[in-house]
Amino acid sequence: MEKIKVSVIGAGHLGSIHAKLWKSTSNAELAGIFDIDKEKALHVARDNDIKIFNTIDDAIFSSDAVTIAAPTSLHYEIAIKCIENKVHCFIEKPITASYSEAEELIANAKNNDVILQVGHVERFNPALIALRDYNLDPMFIEAHRLSQFKPRAIDVSVILDLMIHDIDIMLWLIKSKVSKIDANGVAVLTNTTDIANARITFDNGAVANLTASRISANPMRKMRIFQPNAYISMDFGRQDVEVFRILDDDDKIEGNAVPASMLGTIEAGIHNKKIYYEKPEVPEINAIAEEQRSFIEAVANGSPAAVSAEEAAEALRIAEMISEQIGK
Repeated sequence: MEKIKVSVIGAGHLGSIHAKLWKSTSNAELAGIFDIDKEKALHVARDNDIKIFNTIDDAIFSSDAVTIAAPTSLHYEIAIKCIENKVHCFIEKPITASYSEAEELIANAKNNDVILQVGHVERFNPALIALRDYNLDPMFIEAHRLSQFKPRAIDVSVILDLMIHDIDIMLWLIKSKVSKIDANGVAVLTNTTDIANARITFDNGAVANLTASRISANPMRKMRIFQPNAYISMDFGRQDVEVFRILDDDDKIEGNAVPASMLGTIEAGIHNKKIYYEKPEVPEINAIAEEQRSFIEAVANGSPAAVSAEEAAEALRIAEMISEQIGK
């Protein structure tokens, strides 16, 4: 099978990671790197022994697919040029700077039979992958995504920079329409919101409370899920997950569940219930490498993208609604 030629557009932090990982992807060939900052491009090219493209057109015309890791404000104009030339796109999140731009990309990609996948990398986080065999039906989600201040990615607010990860996971887990949003936030170090909180209510009664900050002393990427008879805690940073489930005394116990003796037994009706504690096995995978692999498989087989442009656009739409409430 002929390898799919992939180029990376954007030689910043994420672009350099993508370039390195594409080099080790078996069914892809890294064609080269482009960045308007030639020094950055040169650094990535030297590290990976690849070509530097002089223009973005050179990168597009030399590729079957591209990774777009440029600033968010440039995603639309780069992606639309790729689409017009029938080049498949892996676009780092958020998909575009605005929902209207995302809608245009989706329409054009469909007309040109181009695959768009968006880099909502937490979908591939080992902690979330460890729950793939669990029946997740959240009625309440609590998420905290906090980071220390970094001068990169300040062209967008903390909502589009960090919170959008949890918005995407929230929408993926809660299969219902958003009915209400209450949000607040403040700009501290930049001209856009640096810390934000959003309480999101769904038609089915589920609620998500999301907090994101890029001015925190201690990084945190945690999500807690509450649903009937279960509580699940995920640490995306440590790639760790814990599950507490309420089961009848006579229920068959599978996996590595053990009674959470410190929490006792619940007397409920005819059957006593016990709280069981589990630590699902977390796979040792590289999340970015996994999303690259899924993208190449979609390009090669014409199969749906693992994180579709439509899903990414909906996450962006909700993010815009949060931003509008805050005012920035």
